[in-house]
Amino acid sequence: MQLVINTRGSYLKKSNNCFLVKTNEKTFEVSADKIDTILITTSATITTDAIQFAIENNIDIIFLDYHGNPFGRVWHSKLGSTTLIRRRQLEAATEDTGFYLARGWIAQKIESQIDLVKDLKKNRPEQKDILEQYILRLEVLLESLKAMKGALDFKRGSIMGIEGMASQAYFNAINSIMPETWKFKGRSRDPARDGFNCLLNYGYGVLYSHVERSCIIAGLDPYVGFLHTDNYNKRSFVFDLIELFRTHIDKTVINLFMKRQVSEKYFDPVPGGFYLNKEGKALLIGVVNEMFDKEIDYRGRNVKIRNTIQMECHNIANKLIK
Repeated sequence: MQLVINTRGSYLKKSNNCFLVKTNEKTFEVSADKIDTILITTSATITTDAIQFAIENNIDIIFLDYHGNPFGRVWHSKLGSTTLIRRRQLEAATEDTGFYLARGWIAQKIESQIDLVKDLKKNRPEQKDILEQYILRLEVLLESLKAMKGALDFKRGSIMGIEGMASQAYFNAINSIMPETWKFKGRSRDPARDGFNCLLNYGYGVLYSHVERSCIIAGLDPYVGFLHTDNYNKRSFVFDLIELFRTHIDKTVINLFMKRQVSEKYFDPVPGGFYLNKEGKALLIGVVNEMFDKEIDYRGRNVKIRNTIQMECHNIANKLIK
């Protein structure tokens, strides 16, 4: 489970074999055996004893900014696996392996988008025609991507171009079924211009932290990207792999709106857009954690969604060293 610290002024320390959390409202303890991640989303105090205790128990400490973007983490200094994986990752970025992996990740993303839009169409006969048009558009783009061949250095822009066109069609499809009050005009970030993107961005931030953690454990270098090219201090490989899992967050956020669980009280205005406040974060993080604990079919097995991220990273690492 995640231990979420989202109350300003919270205090976290070690107490025997537990973490003790103090807020203005309550004090409670959580056993280290029950925690895999500590998520800190607001101003809080954490003792060095608690940090050491987390490291000793292989517990990741992640700090999110108010947009939901991870800006730091505390993690043990040991490599997740053999350095051979990192060496092969560097080599693969310039070989056919890198092209086929990168193309496959975006293809898998578009396939997931198609599946989600098809699910949206099932119980919406009045929007069937427009959703079918978007599905057809996504399927055409997917086939174009699958037919693509060549070296990654020359085809990176083409892959990303198809991904961008698919995302535009996909989010237009989602917008077409949104309640009138919550309709949006495309994607927006930092700050989000609407409630949908506000929730989506924060959810992606939480997902990002899971993907980065899984990369580290699998021995993959978060900074050596295939699609998202090298940039100073940019975890390009995490941006590559997060594409495989975004629709889990998308579906979770869409369900909140469809179940009318979203209220304007969850958003505070900021210059140029909106900020997800404490109540909004609590709502979103709660349903995201529930989503991560759901089981889905993964390679013929029922596996929790959170575990599929780790398994996928190990699968990629194994492909690199074969």
